[in-house]
Amino acid sequence: MTSTQSSPSSPRIPPAALAAAAFGAQLALRGKSPSRRSTTLLAGGLVLGAGWFGLGAVVRFRARGTTVNPVNVGGTALVVDGPNSVTRNPMYVGLALGLAAHAVHRRALRGLLPVAGFVAAIDRLQIPAEEAALRERFGAEYERYVATTPRWLGLP
Repeated sequence: MTSTQSSPSSPRIPPAALAAAAFGAQLALRGKSPSRRSTTLLAGGLVLGAGWFGLGAVVRFRARGTTVNPVNVGGTALVVDGPNSVTRNPMYVGLALGLAAHAVHRRALRGLLPVAGFVAAIDRLQIPAEEAALRERFGAEYERYVATTPRWLGLP
């Protein structure tokens, strides 16, 4: 673990607070008004994706009786189906897609900068601690999951 990554025991900013900060930064950046049909449709598609990833993961976590609390990492089950079969972090992908939808709807290309900042912060500050806790809790089962499923989207 590098010095820029948080350890499982280090205090972290809740991901919802990071997403709210990114949303606030987007609001501070001027967009072009009003929204066009094309940007509304694209934003709507992004919102649907955000819902599938984010809410789909929450539903599966709850069905398996495991926590969705990202601050106190203590999963009781390793969820690897549904959105978790596409990415190891579907809730964060959902938040990022929601933020991207907001930028697109406002026609604010600069509004994608806070999305990138959110992804970078989550990737460096939150996810390493979660991965360490899951590695400790689930061992080889988690390692197999990591080998076949990307942290975000794309290749593992």
